[in-house]
Amino acid sequence: MTAWLTIIGIGEDGWEGLAPIARSVVEDADWIVGGERHLAFLPDMKGQQIQWESPFKKSFDRIKELEGEKVVVLATGNPMWFGVGASLKRAFPEFDMRIIPASSAYSLAAARMNWSIPDIECLTVHSRPLDSVRAFLRPDARLIILSRDGCTPSQLSAFLTNSGYGGSEMTVLSQLGGPAEARIEGTAESWRNDTVSDLNIIALHCIAGEGAVVLGRTPGLPDDAFVHDGQLTKREVRAVTLSVLQPMPGQLLWDVGAGCGSVAIEWMRAAANTRAVAIENNARRCELIEENALALGVPELELVKGEATALLSNLKSPDAVYIGGGLTSGNLIATCWNSLNPYGRLVVNAVTFEGERLLAEAMEEYGGELVRIEISRNQSMGRFQGWQPFKPVTQWRINKIE
Repeated sequence: MTAWLTIIGIGEDGWEGLAPIARSVVEDADWIVGGERHLAFLPDMKGQQIQWESPFKKSFDRIKELEGEKVVVLATGNPMWFGVGASLKRAFPEFDMRIIPASSAYSLAAARMNWSIPDIECLTVHSRPLDSVRAFLRPDARLIILSRDGCTPSQLSAFLTNSGYGGSEMTVLSQLGGPAEARIEGTAESWRNDTVSDLNIIALHCIAGEGAVVLGRTPGLPDDAFVHDGQLTKREVRAVTLSVLQPMPGQLLWDVGAGCGSVAIEWMRAAANTRAVAIENNARRCELIEENALALGVPELELVKGEATALLSNLKSPDAVYIGGGLTSGNLIATCWNSLNPYGRLVVNAVTFEGERLLAEAMEEYGGELVRIEISRNQSMGRFQGWQPFKPVTQWRINKIE
């Protein structure tokens, strides 16, 4: 079946920069969809023009009405790299579409900086909170960050300075690939350019200074990385728990009885594009979850407030479930197991006799295995040091193989 919808990447070099095949498709199109800036690049065309509406869904609905006609969508650079192409792919069958990309802003920025793309992180705050950058800050890290607008570099400089990375080297590249291309350099703490062109991307070399918090993305963050009221899965138990949950790119976790959100937060930090829903009934702990999510660079963590048993049926099916609280409320294990996607992982921790009994019954019904985790840490005993044991944790773990 022939694709009727073509997404074409266009750069700041405009019509002249398009490959011959891209030009021929645009010239032959019945309809051309794009932003005002992209449409202004084009010479006179036979195709009728449609500007993007807000929200995008309105334009998507309009495009669907044109099925069978020759439709072109113009997008910046590589449409599949944090671009509209990914959204269109979710809305239209793949066989209806074809993609003709141009050089992405990330590729152009890396070339200007002489950076190897496999050695850097490519991020966007165009449609995501600035706090999402925090998870990627570490000494000597190199990041390329697509800006929301011309105020983003100034906002990022303040964010970095307040986070102990004020000495970080910022290079703001704007209008890449076009005749008005510009470059501004400076450190975060000395940044004085309040606004630049809205079309900009930031190359950042992270330099840690006094007050910088350096945290890896491997599960098992220190307990004091989280604000909590005592309801916290301890570092060692958390590391074991996440090793069994196995965070994988793009997968969804339910953190049931989330406490301060430590497991959900570390899940999202551990692999690219992971998602998590933290379910918590305690109002104060919900506040802690939101605070920790911002502080640890995962502001997109979804928080659901209320009793888990009443809420789970309304959530998207998960790829992994962790039950750390509320185990004795309702038929929680059965609900989570039945909701779990094929090849999903279910992990439940308990510290009470009543909880252990439920885990033993679950293993008898569903299978899996029980593991006892006992942790001790050194503690001062006068002039000496000794072991301070924590409550033993019984863990039931099972994979859903189908």
